[in-house]
Order: sequence, then structure tokens, then C-alpha cells
Amino acid sequence: MKVAVVGATGLVGTMMLRVLEERNFPVTELIPVASEKSVGKVVIFKNKSYKVVAAAEAIAMKPAVALFSAGGSTSLELAPKFAAAGITVIDNSSAWRMDKTKKLVVPEINAGELKKEDKIIANPNCSTIQMVVALNPLHKKYKIKRIVVSTYQSVTGTGKKAVDQLMNERKGLKGEMAYAYPIDLNVIPHIDVFTENGYTKEEMKMVNETKKIMGDESIRVTATAVRIPVMGGHSESVNVEFEKNFTLEEVRSILSASAGIIVTDDVKNLKYPMPKDAHNRDEVFVGRLRRDETQPNTLNMWIVSDNLRKGAATNAVQIAEYLLSKGMLG
Repeated sequence: MKVAVVGATGLVGTMMLRVLEERNFPVTELIPVASEKSVGKVVIFKNKSYKVVAAAEAIAMKPAVALFSAGGSTSLELAPKFAAAGITVIDNSSAWRMDKTKKLVVPEINAGELKKEDKIIANPNCSTIQMVVALNPLHKKYKIKRIVVSTYQSVTGTGKKAVDQLMNERKGLKGEMAYAYPIDLNVIPHIDVFTENGYTKEEMKMVNETKKIMGDESIRVTATAVRIPVMGGHSESVNVEFEKNFTLEEVRSILSASAGIIVTDDVKNLKYPMPKDAHNRDEVFVGRLRRDETQPNTLNMWIVSDNLRKGAATNAVQIAEYLLSKGMLG
């Protein structure tokens, strides 16, 4: 099983290598791919050294699957070339997510839609993934009418440059800025570029991707995406209105029984999810479950997950694991 990781030297690419190793994905040969300036660098996987190669060389080596985390423009250029060579691409960028001919997959929800002929598969946005993992089992039971979400997103979602900016500011050092403003001791209500409707692309990703993944265009979603000075993972405050009534006991029971979810909801003992608890974990953590007392059939909840793992690398590897289990790779 030859496996390529495109963007292998970046934050998410590095995490993909780590997750492949941790989950014992049956890699017989790793093919790390990066930009021309990184070709020849060495990455370590399972205590073996592998040289970074260019995309053309990787395609010629015929991996069964290629995990992409190299940005949208790179994916638009290279994913079709890999797919044309019979290689299954699982892409972490936004390039293919809303393409009607491509599947947008969170394995706990819609892996069953995948077929062997799907050669480019889209990995959703990190903030969308954790929200739909938590909401889908409740949608099945109560049917969601409307979601209001505010995110509290880690600097790791921007990349190494943002992590360096935060740590430099902590130390009082000047350095390259990933953001238009300081991030330490600050909150920036701006993730990705602003669109004509006044929302950012990150906010509109949550709106559009949620409907596509959950297969329900009737769900109304409105989002505010915010960057905060943490590194453990993304947090979300979610207000969700259902068609049917619920009890909090039933909601806790449904969530506790659902794959990939850990309920941490014991306010008497100050137990609730935080980014430091989700860091280096693959689960989605849910807590602060309470009724919205201003209108019927409405739930408030707090959702936390490691954005580099379940929000990116782990979800991609889980898609590959599903394809392998169904004999769809190679």
C-alpha cells in the first residue's frame, strides 16, 4: 500500500503522517510530496527516512491513495492529475468541497455514499466537521431547523506562521505577522476573506458544507468565526432549533452512544470541554448542554475538537480506512 502525502512538511501534513502511524494504516511505502523548495528534504515515518519528492515523481510511483494538504490552488492543479493516474485523492483544501460531482465526507455521517470510482474526495472544513459530528445524531432524532454557531478557533488553523506570531508576541519579540493584528491577549472576528454578503468564507463554509454533509438543504445555518490565542483546538458555541421536542437526558444519552463523541457535561463539578482536553485527541467533545429558555425545541451546546486531528488529518485518514475496508483502494 503506497501512500502519498501532498503537503507533507506543513502542519496538517505532518499531523497526517503522525495519524497514519498511530492508527497503523498499512503503509508499505510512504511518498512525501511538497513544493519544489522542499524537494529533497527528509521526513521520518515509522523510524524510516523518506525524501520529499515533486508531484510528477509521486504520480509516476503510483500510490493507491494521496492525502492532500497543500492549499486550494495546488489541489485544483494536482488532484485531477493524480486522479487521472488512478490514484484516490482525499483533499483537505476547500477546492472541491462544494463541487456537485465530489463527495464531502465525514465518515461517522456519510461514508456510505462513497464508491470506488470516487477519485477525488473532499475533506470538510475543520470547524464544520466537529459541529456535524455532534449534531448529526440529534438531527436523525429531532430534525434540525436552524443552527446559530459562533466559533473560537485555534491559531493552528492558520498554520505555522500564526503559531510563530502568537509565541513571538508572548515573548515580546517582533516577527512575521500571520494576522492583520496582534493575536496574543486579543480576539479577531475574522477568519479567511470577507465576501460580498459581509460574512467571511470560513463562515459561509460552515453554512454550505453542513447542508451538503447532512444531506438536507432545509437546515438554516448562520455563523460567526473568531480566532483566539489558543493552540489546542477549536471551540464552538452552538444554538440549535429542532422540529421535535427533546429532553436533556435523552440528548445526553444519544450523544454518549454516538461514534466519535465524548460527553463532558457536569457543571456541578466544573466539568466541560476545553481545547486543552481535546488536544492530541481524535474525539469531538460536547458539554454545557442546556435548553434555550427563550423559545421551544432549542438546545445550547459547547463543542470542542482538535482541529489538526479530527478537523483535518484524522478525518482524512478515517476516509482512507473506510475505503480500504470496502476494497476501494488500489
